[in-house]
Amino acid sequence: MDVIGIIPARYSSSRFEGKVIADILGKPMIQHVWERAKQALTLDDLIVACDNELVASVARHFGAKVVMTSKGHACGTDRIIEVINELDVKVIVNIQADEPLIHPSMIDSAARAVIDDKKVTMATIMKAIEEPEVVNDPNVVKVVIDKHNFALYFSRSPIPYHAVNSQIKLPVYFKHIGLYAYTKDFLFTYKNQPISYLERVECLEQLRVLEEGFRIKVIETKHDTIGVDTPEDLDKVKSYLETGIV
Repeated sequence: MDVIGIIPARYSSSRFEGKVIADILGKPMIQHVWERAKQALTLDDLIVACDNELVASVARHFGAKVVMTSKGHACGTDRIIEVINELDVKVIVNIQADEPLIHPSMIDSAARAVIDDKKVTMATIMKAIEEPEVVNDPNVVKVVIDKHNFALYFSRSPIPYHAVNSQIKLPVYFKHIGLYAYTKDFLFTYKNQPISYLERVECLEQLRVLEEGFRIKVIETKHDTIGVDTPEDLDKVKSYLETGIV
């Protein structure tokens, strides 16, 4: 296989227990994610990786391929590594189980960035922020890139800082959408790096990659998402799907 998509789905969540199977207009959230991911053109296979039999049962019911993993994983990346360890695959796409509005083109764009350029070992997605209030929301991660579209930094703070004497009236802020594509080799390289200082400070896994001197290609999308961290976020998703308005 060239490309495999994996949806790591953990039942436990400190802010929203069982959110991956929360109902959204008659379907569990993870089904919305799976159905959208199935539309991606680059994936040769799609797997739900979970640690709870209730989640596994729900996923099997709507037709997903399920792999049970250890409950002891600290993050979704560790869960993915357990699944792909014995698989003959070149590129893995990490698809978040709490992004029910993920667009198939995001998966294809991230995967293509890695497939088409041998120098790219990891890629992710960003979206220009259109709502000013989102810029200061620490739950919305911001990213700044260089002129070749590689990440310079990710932060929960507004970046870039808008200086008072800036020649630019208002900078363009980009939201990071937490979908990742990596080569299999790089995924294991990443796993073997120690948790970094900035990763601990910001609670952002991807900063470990930058601190170790590796590069992350960032692809811009015109499609937005609503990550579900709280019941209030779930209500926003329902509203959007019903009316197109958050």
